[in-house]
Amino acid sequence: MNLLFANDRRGEHSPSYYAATALTRKRWPELKGQQRADVCVIGGGFTGLSAALHLAEKGLSVILLEAHRVGFGASGRNGGQVGSGQRLEQDALEKIHGREMAHRLWDIGEDAKGLIRDLIARHEIDVTFYPGIAHACRTEAEVAHSHKMVEKLARDYGYDQIEPLFREDLHALLPSEAYIGGDLDRGAGHLHPLNFAQGLALACDKAGVAIHEGSLVHHIRPGEPVRIQTQHGHVDADHLIFAANGYLGDLSPRVAARVMPINNFILATEPLGDRVDEVLRANIAVADTKFVVNYWRLSEDNRLLFGGGESYGYKFPDIVETVRKPMLEVYPGLADVRIDYAWGGTLAITRTRMPYFARPLKNALSASGFSGHGVAMGTMAGKIMAEAVAGQAGQFDLMAGLKVPSFPGGALLRSPLLIAAMTWFSMRDKLGI
Repeated sequence: MNLLFANDRRGEHSPSYYAATALTRKRWPELKGQQRADVCVIGGGFTGLSAALHLAEKGLSVILLEAHRVGFGASGRNGGQVGSGQRLEQDALEKIHGREMAHRLWDIGEDAKGLIRDLIARHEIDVTFYPGIAHACRTEAEVAHSHKMVEKLARDYGYDQIEPLFREDLHALLPSEAYIGGDLDRGAGHLHPLNFAQGLALACDKAGVAIHEGSLVHHIRPGEPVRIQTQHGHVDADHLIFAANGYLGDLSPRVAARVMPINNFILATEPLGDRVDEVLRANIAVADTKFVVNYWRLSEDNRLLFGGGESYGYKFPDIVETVRKPMLEVYPGLADVRIDYAWGGTLAITRTRMPYFARPLKNALSASGFSGHGVAMGTMAGKIMAEAVAGQAGQFDLMAGLKVPSFPGGALLRSPLLIAAMTWFSMRDKLGI
């Protein structure tokens, strides 16, 4: 079974709040016949669109192939949070990679946030970047660690956009007894992810990128040029960029061995009206400290967009049941609130939770496995790959130098092993250890 078609109608966005409030209904044509380009990009999410846009701005001819619609995958379905740094915290990165490398990785993450703001402004994308992400902690130990990291970022990285939150500070922002403190990162933020992706696609179109939707790639013939085959056409290109993330399938076994697709889910309530202060008292996003993270924010019409729960097979579970349970653990007073939208999507993780950059072929680049940090780093990865194609591979080589081991058991056993690990962490969360 192909994840691209397991839970979604062919050529349609998931029935999400984002799709209902999409920036554009524009469709691009399917690839037909023989085409030639300097670069072919597979995948129409943040990474592929960013790569295509930056390549076109460098004067290269670019063809982008998307199996469904631009923004169809995780890019158009996620929580919309634009986090700071990398998926791993700086103390962990220093321990694994050393302080110098940790600083370089931090700088790339910070540049990623700046890139998103710049793309929105430069291409006049009709989407708003709202500042502020709170990290909500459940135990005293987690709060202490959070505050220690605030001090570390200020002292060692010169980052002054984050502040500690004690119980009363946190509850002034989000009135939930599930949490006892944390921090607030005003340099991070949140946005409407599908509209950001569609805005990038419109910018690509204007820059001369040939976008082809409904163009599933089923075969790649290595060579110079490399040939990318779809049902009704093919592209011969000097360079190939893999940007399919969790929907890569078997197009690159080397990447698939290190990048694991998992499913995540979001609910959108009815507009909360005067009850919005029961949920959030500032227009910030929130992520908590559970291993399977709960994350939420308000929509522009004051719905609660609440994400939580994961699955590891092909078919999605009952999404409302899966997500409503953790939502009510955080906000039990919302038991009577109507759920208007429920959707899921497939992201990708790595064993290290750091993205996997690689050269699967001599003339092909890949970046994926953003592990829940893909709005910022997925967009940045596209720019980094575009620069590498153009001969400036410094940042690509730095990211590709991070060791990302394959999942044990290969494609056949990685899902059962991951399920066992996630079950253990879920029990640990419930026991508070």
